[in-house]
Amino acid sequence: MDYRRKKKLTYFTIGLIFLLSGIEYAVILPTIWRYLQTLGAAPYFLGLALSAFSLTGLLSGPLFGLWSDRTRTTKNIILFANLFEIVGNFMYFMGYSKWLLLSSRLVAGIGTGAGSSIFGFLTRSTAPEDRATVFAAVMACRQAGLLIGPGFNIFLRLCDFQLGPFVVNKYTAPGLFMCLMWILLQLAVVFMYWDIPPQETGEVVVSGQQEAEGLGVEDDGGEDDEGKPLMGPHDLLGSYGSVIVPEPPRPKSSVSNGDLRHVSPPPSPPPELESSGPFRKFSMSREFLREEVVVLLTAQFITLFNQTALETMVTPLTQKYFNFGELENSVMYCICGVEVIAGFLFVRWLSKRVAERVVLAVGLILCNISCVWCLIFLANPQGGFAWQLAEFIIGVFLQVLGLPFVAVAQVSLFSKVTAEKTQGLSQGIRRSVGGLATILGPLWAGGLTGNLYVMLGVMVALLALLTIMMFFSYDRLVEPAVVEHAENSDDCG
Repeated sequence: MDYRRKKKLTYFTIGLIFLLSGIEYAVILPTIWRYLQTLGAAPYFLGLALSAFSLTGLLSGPLFGLWSDRTRTTKNIILFANLFEIVGNFMYFMGYSKWLLLSSRLVAGIGTGAGSSIFGFLTRSTAPEDRATVFAAVMACRQAGLLIGPGFNIFLRLCDFQLGPFVVNKYTAPGLFMCLMWILLQLAVVFMYWDIPPQETGEVVVSGQQEAEGLGVEDDGGEDDEGKPLMGPHDLLGSYGSVIVPEPPRPKSSVSNGDLRHVSPPPSPPPELESSGPFRKFSMSREFLREEVVVLLTAQFITLFNQTALETMVTPLTQKYFNFGELENSVMYCICGVEVIAGFLFVRWLSKRVAERVVLAVGLILCNISCVWCLIFLANPQGGFAWQLAEFIIGVFLQVLGLPFVAVAQVSLFSKVTAEKTQGLSQGIRRSVGGLATILGPLWAGGLTGNLYVMLGVMVALLALLTIMMFFSYDRLVEPAVVEHAENSDDCG
């Protein structure tokens, strides 16, 4: 199978992984509260169950990322992580007690940690200028899952039969359904996923003639994302620097590869790769306490904290002022899902034309406007039903509109301002910060649904703080090409 086909199938499989993660959220969330009630759980158990999923994902993300950085592979990590999703969802299906249900979400949450390895893989296998486009597409896949997920509940709620010792009803069926989906995904990963960057490095060392032919194709194509990290000027930033450093200018790439095969003996690159491992000269404080990294991690936390807090607030608000039921809320979430997907597609187009920090600035402006609007008009709605509904729709529209801009820009920028060799760990820490926000956001909003001025006021203050931080650090939110080249030259020397 040729290189381009492998790359397309691998990216397609990554899209399926994020699609299923969105479907799982949308299938489990609507029924878990009633499910817990049938098992005699107290109301606080809902918060525990939802937080448990995020908690184990928060802890497992950096570990899986560290694993991928050391091995430079992701396929085995994904297969291993999916086992937790399969087991966790089957435990959810069994549902003998509330404690088993809580444990099921803890186990399933471990599987989400593989996302850090996947983002690390995407960083290493795409050119920096194309990274925002790829990240936007991946995030849109998860939003598509959130959009179509409720549709499966229409059929799952009709389930009412016995499967051996297990009862299959509208509460247990989502667990069985997701267990089967993750099993099918395992097969897709086995047959349709390849660890592309490490394989290509090995081919350069072992078979120079074959790689020369492959690189000739990549150079002719021009638009292929994978050709750029292997042979382009950004290669010095990646894990291939020790092989590519001796090469002459790009037009002579095929000749130089032939020279590399004859002049550089095959055993010479592996020792250098071993001695210059991803964590040699690595310092956590030097990597993550830099100004631009702190700003982007703060953006990750505040935007997700505000988003989950507003999501928690929306349902009680619509019930109190508009008497919305399950149908009306489902329609509202579907419309929001369509808006988010359209937003990701627009950001995907926009990121090719403007810098990521501009996209981030636009997103923060929209989020600030949205929060201020909600503080003014939704904390204490005035007027008749039609006016209150219009205020609510505008507030939700602005909030949802700003999310794709901030989400794509901050993850793309984060992948550029952190070392490429340790992207798995870096993305794991970024996702853990986001996981902490998704735990604290609902807890904050859930305790203040009766005092929206305090809840929304703090959210506005957090966004204002983030905006000020970005304003002062705006010049640093770019790819530090000079620093990375200097570090790489030190490693090679």
